[in-house]
Amino acid sequence: MSEPTERPDDDDPGAPAPDPGSGMLRVFGRQLKRFRLRAGLERSEFGARLGYSASTIAAYEQGRRVPPPRFIDQADELLDAGEILREMKEEVARAQFPAFFRDAAKLEAEAVELHAYDTHLVKGLMQTEDYARAVFRMWRPLLDEEIIEQRIAARLARQAIFTRRPHPHMSFVIEEAALHKRLGGRDVWRDQLEQILLISQERNIDVQVMPLEREEHAGLAGPFTLMELRDGRRIAYTEVQSDSRLHTERGRVRGLEATYGTLRAQALTPRESQALIEKLRGDG
Repeated sequence: MSEPTERPDDDDPGAPAPDPGSGMLRVFGRQLKRFRLRAGLERSEFGARLGYSASTIAAYEQGRRVPPPRFIDQADELLDAGEILREMKEEVARAQFPAFFRDAAKLEAEAVELHAYDTHLVKGLMQTEDYARAVFRMWRPLLDEEIIEQRIAARLARQAIFTRRPHPHMSFVIEEAALHKRLGGRDVWRDQLEQILLISQERNIDVQVMPLEREEHAGLAGPFTLMELRDGRRIAYTEVQSDSRLHTERGRVRGLEATYGTLRAQALTPRESQALIEKLRGDG
């Protein structure tokens, strides 16, 4: 069977430029195309067998979209790729995240404990799909719509940590001011508050609000996340204007742990926090 004849990938002038940090997507895409051509399949035929359009297959092959794990498994089997595509699945999944967050996302997925303090908006782990979409649409410089949907999918995928077994111990301290911001509109905001309430009812999760009227506040230096991994390592993550850092030096991490402990003591209790969020949602 002769190989399918198709126009080169770079003949699509309207294709959005891939994320500069998404080299893995382009590597995966080249391998996918190589195995598809070896199998003698046009994009349309290959896509039809797996339930995807030819344009979606093109986007995967050109590194413009992140293929879901199920697609990778199906493609590896259909194309007889010998596990080569499957072996790239974890790195492909990481490519969903902006480059500055990829290492943190990997550690977050492995954490047995996670504690986070946030100031300006609801933590990504707790965001609803609509709230996340509102956040990404406000990003500057503007993000391409395809990148926005990619980032949303990645953000929602992170929430698998809430159903992971064994349950990780988690806590969140969030500034009350962040809860007043009606990002995405009233309905999106109210749904987001409801999601926080649902998360806060889990036995392994504490959610606390830092009220506006506090006269003492240990978190004036900004937001951060603390993680403990299965091997006992303790790591801190900080991020400002997409400039992120992972901290492993014990003195630095210990200092942030002390700050977080003080923040929890200064914030409302979990039960008081639930009552405040319920009141905000009801008044909205």
